[in-house]
Amino acid sequence: MNDIKVLWVDDEIDLLKPHIIFLESKNYKVTTAQSGTEALEEIDNEVFDIVFLDENMPGLTGLETLAELKEKQASLPVVMITKSEEEYIMEEAIGSKIADYLIKPVNPHQILLSLKKNLDHSRLVSQKTTSNYQQEFRKIAMDLSMINSYEGWAELYQKLVYWELELEDIEDTGMFEILESQKTEANTQFCKFIDKNYPSWFDHGADAPTMSHTLFKEKILPEIENTPTLLVVVDNLRYDQWKAFEPFLNSSYKKKNEELFYSILPTATQYSRNAIFSGLMPSDMEKLHPNYWLNDTDEGGKNMFEKQFLEAQLKRLGKNLSWSYHKISSLKQGKRLSDNFRSHKDEDLIAVVYNFVDMLSHSKTEMEVIKELASNDKSYRSLTQSWFKNSPLMDIIQQASNLGFKLIITTDHGTINVKNPSKVIGDKNTSLNLRYKTGKSLTYEDKDVLAAKDPKTIHLPSINMSSSFIFAKGDLFFAYPNNFNHYVGYYRNTYQHGGVSLEEMIIPFAVLNPK
Repeated sequence: MNDIKVLWVDDEIDLLKPHIIFLESKNYKVTTAQSGTEALEEIDNEVFDIVFLDENMPGLTGLETLAELKEKQASLPVVMITKSEEEYIMEEAIGSKIADYLIKPVNPHQILLSLKKNLDHSRLVSQKTTSNYQQEFRKIAMDLSMINSYEGWAELYQKLVYWELELEDIEDTGMFEILESQKTEANTQFCKFIDKNYPSWFDHGADAPTMSHTLFKEKILPEIENTPTLLVVVDNLRYDQWKAFEPFLNSSYKKKNEELFYSILPTATQYSRNAIFSGLMPSDMEKLHPNYWLNDTDEGGKNMFEKQFLEAQLKRLGKNLSWSYHKISSLKQGKRLSDNFRSHKDEDLIAVVYNFVDMLSHSKTEMEVIKELASNDKSYRSLTQSWFKNSPLMDIIQQASNLGFKLIITTDHGTINVKNPSKVIGDKNTSLNLRYKTGKSLTYEDKDVLAAKDPKTIHLPSINMSSSFIFAKGDLFFAYPNNFNHYVGYYRNTYQHGGVSLEEMIIPFAVLNPK
């Protein structure tokens, strides 16, 4: 370990000689100062890693010295040491962004612990996290070969996301690569599970997870019957992205419960989000609401009638609620709802669809700057986090809390970073999505897809009598043989949805109560 330079400021520094000798025996280099003024001079002359600062000193007090230290070097960790346990001193010190707070008398081991916590924290956390994941690795590997239920897959995906978030900042990148390979294997096994079990989830009386078309009736409606509720559907939001921005809600909301549910196939907005608002599978939407439903090859927007779908579902369920629906696809629309939010304070349900994350994933495909900013899952999460923290949605949520609204946050489907192409051939009427295709006379690699040759078996409409659906597995994306290399180069490492993967199908549903 390189010598770490410590500045210790105390007007009774001579009494601390044993502590200083102890630290020097541990290879810390300690410089002393007996006043705030002397400490500020030392800061000007030498670069220190950390400062121990007595609060009660003649001349400049500890708090006054702290303020001047922070003006000179805002990022320098300062540990406040005081005899006083008065609350206002603690609050002043904490408000000034101290690194730690110790009450006299302190012993050498307290000082050593504070040093390690503040200066060696990342290495120690990295070592411990790596050790814990190594222990968990075998259990996850065993679970992968044994899971045979939708609950089991949801639990395993939660566990993988937990470790992904834990490992993303550790120094040992090898551990993260092992986790990535474990996620790839998990998706391989998950695709086999979906291929085998998905059609049976629609059988009458079958044991099935909550899915897009049952989410409103099973999960949302029971929550809004008693309390006015803000329902936020963030398009294209993965579970890991939800976990990344969840902490920003802690100041205004307390989480009541969080669970995962399953997006229907295709994991694409026109199918899954319409299913949430209508409470119907796509083939039933086409049958019951032919004026609202458009197939892939039809002209026009495919999600233009969510409000009408929701209205029809509430009527079908016999619910007479006061409600409004808002789709936000721009900053201007978000600010308009934020500015007018109080006008909805007497409603039972405010439903908001927020499109930013979906636009972000499409921008990553089309804009070089976004490709740089969201080059992997970690940076993609970070970008989502930054958006949420500074978006009108954050202000809308804070207003809802002040008005006593319950908050539900969910999504229509997730997304996956696609890595490998799979060749597919179809006629000119084949749908364009990179993760699923529908059309007739499709030619494809059997091993790469989950195929629904009769769409009715999974409650999807047929564009014509011989239409079928295919869904890409894992991190594959469909590419046509024509101009293959250019196409692959353009779409590789972009975020796509529509296929079968843990990231796209297993998605968050969270209920929060206002504080």
